[in-house]
Amino acid sequence: MNFLSFFIQAVRTGMSFLLGSTGETLTEKSGHLNLGIPGIMCVGAASGCLAEAMYLTSVGGEAQANKLLIVLIPILVSFLAAMLLGVLYCFLTVTLRANQNVTGLALTTLGVGIANYLSKQFSNGLLPFASATKYFTAKLPFYETMKASPHAFVQVLGDIFFSYGVLVYLAIIIALIVSFVLTRTRTGLNLRAVGENPATADAAGINVTRYRYLATMAGSGIAGLGGLCYIMDNLNGNWEYTVDAVGWLAIALVIFTIWRPNIAILGSIVFGGLYIVGNYIIGISFQNKELIKMLPYVITIIVLIFTSFTKKKEIQPPQSLGLSYFREER
Repeated sequence: MNFLSFFIQAVRTGMSFLLGSTGETLTEKSGHLNLGIPGIMCVGAASGCLAEAMYLTSVGGEAQANKLLIVLIPILVSFLAAMLLGVLYCFLTVTLRANQNVTGLALTTLGVGIANYLSKQFSNGLLPFASATKYFTAKLPFYETMKASPHAFVQVLGDIFFSYGVLVYLAIIIALIVSFVLTRTRTGLNLRAVGENPATADAAGINVTRYRYLATMAGSGIAGLGGLCYIMDNLNGNWEYTVDAVGWLAIALVIFTIWRPNIAILGSIVFGGLYIVGNYIIGISFQNKELIKMLPYVITIIVLIFTSFTKKKEIQPPQSLGLSYFREER
């Protein structure tokens, strides 16, 4: 096994999990258990790819396209499309008082269906977008300089830290920003108060409805970028109907990293490595490769068992997670 190649691919794969996990963590900190993340990531992936294809078609191909817009348009569309599903989730669970678990599962079904429909718009080859992946996977400018170094150590450092595309670095930056907001800002403190005890937060003058809407919308948008990252970076523009599986792993990663986006950066690399390790084992059958992909779930169950036996508050989920709050019932 080429361990350097394995690590690089583990990072690329794991960043899709990281974006989904960061979005779900932000949502769960408000007390919302959004099981619609897999569907949201599907919509984020399909809408971003479709926007890319439509833009390239409208300008007459890649040669005439603006290189910055090739990257920005699908990212923006993916975020907004996923955010709209977050709005729908909040409207059903906050405004109409629907059950969070049922709504999330229904949202996953809806998102997968929407993605399947959108994918048919470009799967026939009339709207190509795969050629744009080289802009998403383009390495940092000084990477080639490091690879040209006569020192092997410098070359390895270049591969480990600077051989990734824009979405990989964006995922890490977003995770660090969300972690900082949740732990170091008044907004994050208010959000965590809403997730722990919405009645007390409401009595303290915190607008519970607003925080839950904004956190879920932002979290859904971030998760949608995870779906786009999976297609455009990890699969190099080859569309697959497996984005929802990445969404379920992202939810598992939230538990595995005990609701901490900064820890999820390392956890996502672990999950990414476990997810692809079967591809690096010589002579293993396809069935066993799929079996190995279950390892992240097994580890998550072990972590869940551990956290259920411990009383440490810092590794527990928000106390009001999955529970709806209605002010008049306080």
